[in-house]
Amino acid sequence: AVLASLIGSAAAFAPASTGPVATSLAGAKSASLPFLPNPVNCEGYVGNVGFDPLGVSTYFPTDYLREAELKHGRMCQLAWLGYVAVDAGLRIPGYPEAMSGATSATAHDAAVEYGALGNIFVW
Repeated sequence: AVLASLIGSAAAFAPASTGPVATSLAGAKSASLPFLPNPVNCEGYVGNVGFDPLGVSTYFPTDYLREAELKHGRMCQLAWLGYVAVDAGLRIPGYPEAMSGATSATAHDAAVEYGALGNIFVW
């Protein structure tokens, strides 16, 4: 009886075979990064090539991420347009005379001398 109980208790700690186990290595791979698994949260969206190397789509809704990417892309386009407009000589009405000769490359130094960058600390 003691021997049977010892064998029974040892069997409790033996690994159980449940068949083949699916791992992330056996799953579908990303088309853009073939060494990473395909992000499942990006499926069904236009232009999906499986690019989510940090797995951000698992923490945030994909619709929110797409909207934020569009917003930031448009802001970058406006920033580039403003950078080029300064070099083209365009100025907004009421532009200070102390900064009238500033170009895109020298606008920072001129704004520091004029004292216009103090708003960054307030806002």
